[in-house]
Amino acid sequence: MSIRFPLARFRGAVVAVAVVAAAVAGAALSQASQAQAQVAAKVESQTRPNFGLLLDPPTRSHRNRGSHHRRYDYRRHRPDWGRDYPHHQPGGEEIVLVDCGGNPGSGAVEDAVRRVRPGGTLMIRARAGSCVGWLNIDKPLTIIGEGGFDPRDWARAGHATLQAPDGLPCITVAQGVRVEIRDMVFASPRAGEAACIVGYGAEIIMNRVGLRHAGDEAAIYVDGGLLDVRNTVIEAQTIAPAIVADGAVLNAWEVSVAGAQSGMELIPGGGQASRIASTTMIGTGAPNAFGPRSIGLTVRSGRDYGRVEVENTAIVGYVEGVAVEGASVDISNSRIGRSDKGVVLYNGELRLTDSRIRAGTVGVAAASGSAVVINNVFAGVRQVIYREGRANVQARGNLVYSPYLCRPQFYNRYRGRHEPYWQSGEGWECASGPYPRDWWDDEDGLLGLEYHDDGYSLDGYDRFLDGYGWYDYDGGYIYRDRPRGDDRWRGGWRR
Repeated sequence: MSIRFPLARFRGAVVAVAVVAAAVAGAALSQASQAQAQVAAKVESQTRPNFGLLLDPPTRSHRNRGSHHRRYDYRRHRPDWGRDYPHHQPGGEEIVLVDCGGNPGSGAVEDAVRRVRPGGTLMIRARAGSCVGWLNIDKPLTIIGEGGFDPRDWARAGHATLQAPDGLPCITVAQGVRVEIRDMVFASPRAGEAACIVGYGAEIIMNRVGLRHAGDEAAIYVDGGLLDVRNTVIEAQTIAPAIVADGAVLNAWEVSVAGAQSGMELIPGGGQASRIASTTMIGTGAPNAFGPRSIGLTVRSGRDYGRVEVENTAIVGYVEGVAVEGASVDISNSRIGRSDKGVVLYNGELRLTDSRIRAGTVGVAAASGSAVVINNVFAGVRQVIYREGRANVQARGNLVYSPYLCRPQFYNRYRGRHEPYWQSGEGWECASGPYPRDWWDDEDGLLGLEYHDDGYSLDGYDRFLDGYGWYDYDGGYIYRDRPRGDDRWRGGWRR
């Protein structure tokens, strides 16, 4: 018995060692297979096309507009930033007041944003100068500048101002976040390739706001979501449009845009219509051969067929006043001045009513699509409506002031006594008399230009209408007291 127990123990130990060895071998084989699988997965991930990257290109790619509107990553500006960073936890203060003027780069205004709880209010005071920082907002809040802002007193100093760091935006708003901004001035004097205000699927509400922007991109760029701008002044020294709304709903009321190569660019979505009302866009008067096309309002086609409504708006100083490239656009009670082409319909639908268009070449040009042009005033044009074969244009009730189209012809009424008459065009007729000065003041007068009469003034026409005199074959006025009225045509054909 004493001999069998050690043998049994020895046999058990051998069996145990064999089991352990088998387990180790199995683990080694498992790890080897897992390693091979990981290597295969790594190779596959490196060779598989990244469709997400194709749909959302990197920041250095370019779009059709001539320059790409970048997607900004806050971690590139602040690598230590993140939701799990101890000092970047969601704030808990309802109202935060920050006075960061005169201390650029301190991060005071950025830290103040982090201290505000979702739905809270950030008040900015800048008594010692502009606050400098980039606000990356990922929670709903309200930003208010202390002291208020009056767009009519734009030149006055002392407004609460947030200035972007060189080459960076003023504000970026994350998707699904609603931000309200009031009584603020934003400055991006050296923006480079960054827009001042950027939103992706966000709701940005701005009232009584001023923007001074100088760079290669738009002053305001929104991709989806909502941009509601009211009582706002934008001075944008850029070759890009001052405002770009890509698939977003844009509501603009009492907005003034100046300095940019183009005014606004919209790609409307298929939901709520975008609306521009009581707005002024003043261009630089750049020639057509300089840089991108100078267009006051560009409406491009998107995946969905959107709608844009323009009312009581002045668009002056652009080569093309309005360009429609595949959407439904309704323009009413508006003014387009100092343009080469007033409204150009490349595709889509256009309804132009009760408006005034001053253009050097053509009032409405339709290459394709459908246009309705009713009860408008055209001035200075060489051609009122140009239509290609693919376009359908309905025009009526339009009035034209033009020295090129409205020169009268004369027919012999009685024995060498001629009477003037004007030929009408398709849906338009010529107006007599000078172009009203108050109309000029609301159009080209906004550029500081002196009054120019585009109407054709026929010598002696007022006296002729009063019944005195007649015209000769060459259109020269001959004044006579007698005979008067219809007696001038005694024995001739009476109209």
